[in-house]
Amino acid sequence: MGFLAESLRASASLITTLDPDLLSAVWVSLYVSFWSTILASAIGIPLGLGLGLSDFSLKRPAITALNSLTAVPTVLIGLLVYGFISRQGPLGGFGLLFTPEAIILGDAILAAPIVANFTLAAVRGADPAIVPTALTLGATRAQSTVALVSEIRFGVVAAVISGFGRVVSEVGVAMMLGGNIRGFTRTMTTAIALETSKGEFALGIALGLVLLSVAFAVNVILHLLQQK
Repeated sequence: MGFLAESLRASASLITTLDPDLLSAVWVSLYVSFWSTILASAIGIPLGLGLGLSDFSLKRPAITALNSLTAVPTVLIGLLVYGFISRQGPLGGFGLLFTPEAIILGDAILAAPIVANFTLAAVRGADPAIVPTALTLGATRAQSTVALVSEIRFGVVAAVISGFGRVVSEVGVAMMLGGNIRGFTRTMTTAIALETSKGEFALGIALGLVLLSVAFAVNVILHLLQQK
């Protein structure tokens, strides 16, 4: 207990004094999580809307496949993306490996199915008469889709927040594609894993507390949106 108490005191000191290593890891985590969520939303929201509004013979298998993608291990996504962006891969010429952009790409692939599933659920929960009514009143297909999105906007925002919550706390993709480079690609989760393995529990606990605060804030916002 004395060891844990001392580690907690040291971690509190790191947070209050704004330790540079801690700030760097927090900044990288928030940076890659923000842009990967933007990219995942650009893919997942149209995909969820398309599945929810369309009617085709393979719709049920497509939804099943989309649900299955939400359970893909992060290390598997990291492995696949690594194969594409490594020097021997088809995208090796871009020099993406071990950069924040590599983490953003991998995290976007990780979060896109989650955003799509939440968007699809929002579409299914909406009044089915919205789009037909808009079309009857003379709206185009695009205008009727905009009207639907306006009605389910809280569900769409919840989808985006869920995607952010997923990527900010993952470690597999960040470790494999970012390389855990200090001050460059080291995120909160990879720093926690490294510092703990080195026996530096104070910094690991400090980062864990910050990560827990971010996750708590995300879940509070998501809960409020779900109530709306």
